[in-house]
Amino acid sequence: MPILTVKISARRSDTLTDKVAAMLAEHTSTILGKKPEVTAIAISYIDPRDWIIAGKSLQSHGKSSFALEIKVTDETNTKDEKKRYIEAVFSGFADILGDIHEESYIHVHDVRAASYGYGGKTQEFRYQHPDSRI
Repeated sequence: MPILTVKISARRSDTLTDKVAAMLAEHTSTILGKKPEVTAIAISYIDPRDWIIAGKSLQSHGKSSFALEIKVTDETNTKDEKKRYIEAVFSGFADILGDIHEESYIHVHDVRAASYGYGGKTQEFRYQHPDSRI
């Protein structure tokens, strides 16, 4: 039940949104083992003139960038899975956006099960009540 929040240095387009969402959903499912039916992705676009790295805009650098934050329940993924995920997502963004700045970030937040949930129930509740359809 991860929530992915991503910022992209580009002009908003439905095609770009679809490509990014599909890539993130695929890697989140296949590498991290998260269920697609409870994966949420929120995408925001930032004008490359307004994204500054090393004192210069991305437009000046002639590059694109992104920043991804994903929240997953603590202890549900190994270090190796997160490493593979970060590598695959970075590569996926490079394929979609083209020349991306190295200063593009991916942050996997391991959130305690008792502090994280959806539908009014924590992940800890779901763990303790696996037969619950709530």
